[in-house]
Amino acid sequence: MPGPKLPHFQSDLALPKTVDTVVIGGGIIGAATALELAERGCSVLLCEKGQIAGEQSSRNWGWVRISCRDPREIPLMAEALRLWEGLNARTGHETGFTRSGILYTAETSKREAQLERWRRNLDGWEQNARMVRGDQIGQLMPGHQTKTRSGLLTPMDGRAEPQLATHAIASAAQAAGAKVMTECAVRSVETAAGRISGVMTERGRVACSAVVVAGGAWSRLFLGNAGVHLPQLKVLNSVLRTSPVQGGPETAIRATNLGLRKRADGGYTVADAHENIVDIVPDSFRLGWKFLPSYRQEWRALQFRLSNRWAEEAAEARRWQPNQTTPFELCRVLDPAPSQKALKSGWAAAQKAFPVLQGADVVQSWGGLIDVTPDAIPVISQADGLPGLFVATGFSGHGFGIGPAAGKLAADLVTGGAPVVDPHDFRLSRFTDGCGYGPQTGY
Repeated sequence: MPGPKLPHFQSDLALPKTVDTVVIGGGIIGAATALELAERGCSVLLCEKGQIAGEQSSRNWGWVRISCRDPREIPLMAEALRLWEGLNARTGHETGFTRSGILYTAETSKREAQLERWRRNLDGWEQNARMVRGDQIGQLMPGHQTKTRSGLLTPMDGRAEPQLATHAIASAAQAAGAKVMTECAVRSVETAAGRISGVMTERGRVACSAVVVAGGAWSRLFLGNAGVHLPQLKVLNSVLRTSPVQGGPETAIRATNLGLRKRADGGYTVADAHENIVDIVPDSFRLGWKFLPSYRQEWRALQFRLSNRWAEEAAEARRWQPNQTTPFELCRVLDPAPSQKALKSGWAAAQKAFPVLQGADVVQSWGGLIDVTPDAIPVISQADGLPGLFVATGFSGHGFGIGPAAGKLAADLVTGGAPVVDPHDFRLSRFTDGCGYGPQTGY
């Protein structure tokens, strides 16, 4: 079954000869970056090799959360929540955003203590985050049948529709003057006098002084051809959606093995929150030592397997010339098969927790490949040694909610404006400058 159905996007047809900035990647990060730049009066070309939001930007859970993030992301996510609030009006399109709140449940005293410790990361952020118990749990989880000791509620968090939001942002960028071209892969960057001077696309050359690589799971491959090392791997997550059903929770729920949120159509998006599949590929060995801290911390939630992705990625070209067909043209959309085991376990957990869901049907399921960095936070950064090249990728499953603010920060870096937050933690050079890196749980 193919990925989620997307709205039709009317691509621009004529490739401009020159622009200020080329943004590579039509997911939510690339679209948000293009919108920010266009609103600031910059000429922009957004190139997407396939469809707008064809990959992970339409395949995620649809959560817009500050809760239980790496603490280094909190300032940027606080800005994202502010931006989401006005995104419908700003874009002139529906994104599905609503402040439904998000509840992380605790089934044990140990988990309860962890959530309480994490909550302190929001002190001073006016998020009204709090631990809830007893009757409050019942109000947030109507009809739930599983043992729940307590939970961390972040009422300012919300949900949005992945199949609508990026389309809305890209359409607004286009209305603001950006050129947005689908099925137009960028093959390579060009340089002159040691800095970015243009890009070569499959349709021809475009002169520019800045390039933003927001290619999601493809970013490492593209940057490698440009001589820029990005440590990034892929993780498979599997999701299903149900038919509409009455009486379920409005608040999004994250339990031990369940992620659930109500959809705008009245159904639910459901996933096994515990299973993430890591396909063993050649990059697993090239980068494995960089990911060891993450493996040690998250090993219970990771399942390694040898699949046909080994052969697929081993066969991919890692270097090419501007006049050669690239891997981006050979695979327009990453559409991996979901894990049937994850779908079954997630759906069983949802029905057990909320018996009302037993009256719903599973109407679609899909898989998505998440772009992951060794410390599970993104790279939003100038690429050292190549002025004019910027990177906004590696969002590690956190990109949808933080997307509008990530695009704003990327645009700040491109234009040289005062950054919306300190970008230091997101620098690409953290993986090579000897300062150390690793994931932070916040508790």
